[in-house]
This record gives sequence, C-alpha cells and structure tokens, in this order.
Amino acid sequence: MIKIIAKNYVKKDKKEDFLKLAKELILESRKEGGCIAYDIYESTDGKCLTFIEEWRDEEAIKSHNNSTHFTTIVPKLGEFIDGEMDVALYKKIDL
Repeated sequence: MIKIIAKNYVKKDKKEDFLKLAKELILESRKEGGCIAYDIYESTDGKCLTFIEEWRDEEAIKSHNNSTHFTTIVPKLGEFIDGEMDVALYKKIDL
C-alpha cells in the first residue's frame, strides 16, 4: 500500500474553483480499481488544501497518473495554486 500526500497552497480567490475541480478528480479517482482512499483536507489555518490518497501499489498509481481525468484536471488545478504542488509518496513500514 502506498499513500500520496499532495499539498496545494491555493490562491485566496481561487479556493472554490480549486475545490470544484478537486471534487471531480476525487470522485473519478475513487472509481479506479487500485484506489483504496482519496480525500482532500484543509489545514487549520485555511492556507493549504491537501489530497491524501491511498493506492494498492505502484502500478495502480501509474494507471491513475495516465488516466484521462488525472491528465485533464491536474493541470487545471495548477492554475489555482501559488507555486507548485508538493507531492510525496509513502510506503507503510510494518513493525
């Protein structure tokens, strides 16, 4: 299992536009076979919107990154953020 944390510092006047597209991305991504969870969170100060995703494996992520909804929506989301999306992948460590 792999988690993706994607932080977005959204321009103040573009938050609603960002969330409208984010909703579409989330709903479509949840339909993918390798998607375990896909949600968005807002920082308590309201400055950052973060996608937290959970995927079965790297193959599922590759498929997601090549999906029509991802390749169409993510570039549009980029228009609403200050800077670039901060994306990190995490693998669970079993102790």
